[in-house]
Amino acid sequence: MAISDKVRQQICAAANYRCEYCKTSSKLTGMPLVMDHILPQVAGGSDEPENIAAACYRCNEFKGSKTHAPDPATSTLVPLFNPRQQSWTEHFTWANGGTHIVGLTPTGRATVIALRLNNDYVVEARALWIESNWHPPT
Repeated sequence: MAISDKVRQQICAAANYRCEYCKTSSKLTGMPLVMDHILPQVAGGSDEPENIAAACYRCNEFKGSKTHAPDPATSTLVPLFNPRQQSWTEHFTWANGGTHIVGLTPTGRATVIALRLNNDYVVEARALWIESNWHPPT
């Protein structure tokens, strides 16, 4: 079953047109968000809205079919952030004036590393967005 345009629109609108992982605005980048299967289809994930998150292309590519990653503080394998079941602000915070995302929990820390939420390109872009008062999101 394919994800309908209506469901895509609903998911993007609910996410305020931001990646649900790195919070990058599709309106700032001009790049459409893609639909990320939180539990990948190869692992039995469905096309139902509760298994779909709005993601930027970069986060979606870095996540791939991963569902778990090691917490860099403990090396313990933990689940990645699930935007349908978890609150972003419980697992992440902004640092360095908003250019970097810091994981607050094992899941947050593992997700920051696995999805490369602070890759050089997005950090540089965030610095420019901050200068224009477009970032970080509230």
